[in-house]
Amino acid sequence: MTMTNNTPFWRCLAVLALAFLMACAEGAMTTTGGIRKWVGPQVNVPGGGQFRTVIFYGPWQCSPNIMNYCRDKCAGEGYALQGCIWLADVKMDFAGNTVRAGSRFGMANCCCNYPALSNAQTEASRRKWNNIRTGFRERWSEKFGEWPREANGDPYQGHHIRDLKHGGNPTDWDNIIPFPKDLHEDLLTPYNQCYANQPPWTSPGGSYPYGE
Repeated sequence: MTMTNNTPFWRCLAVLALAFLMACAEGAMTTTGGIRKWVGPQVNVPGGGQFRTVIFYGPWQCSPNIMNYCRDKCAGEGYALQGCIWLADVKMDFAGNTVRAGSRFGMANCCCNYPALSNAQTEASRRKWNNIRTGFRERWSEKFGEWPREANGDPYQGHHIRDLKHGGNPTDWDNIIPFPKDLHEDLLTPYNQCYANQPPWTSPGGSYPYGE
């Protein structure tokens, strides 16, 4: 299933978390085969079993399905698609006594040819995010156990999927994803390439970028 920057993903996940959350522990970042992932807290499910959220971090070229979704999304808003960045994959896994199940959600930025905001407008949006950042992390933690943290204990940065420069909502729950600092700071180049209609973001990649 594909989730992108206009889909109420975190709100949907929050409903599940509220239904399942009984106990939590801090998650951890791991690296497997060069792929970075955050393994969230394991939570006990009433009646038996556990529920866990795992975030795999890109960026990668969008799969054909995500690319087609973005093309339709841009056209539906009266814009043209210039590129697509698959930022992360969020997996939700349940393991019970008699059943194992899971869902997979691709989180991507559709680089439509949105007009760029002025520096003053972008900074105003950034101030709005800064004003709610601490409270946002606290609310996220209430639903999912613990906002991810770096090895030194610092909280992950909040990444706006549709960036503020191109009109991303600075306070929308579903436009924000926790991102490790080093990976987050490296997103500027691919975002600039994507909006400039430059490869590799103009062509689709694989459906399973982390080897599954």
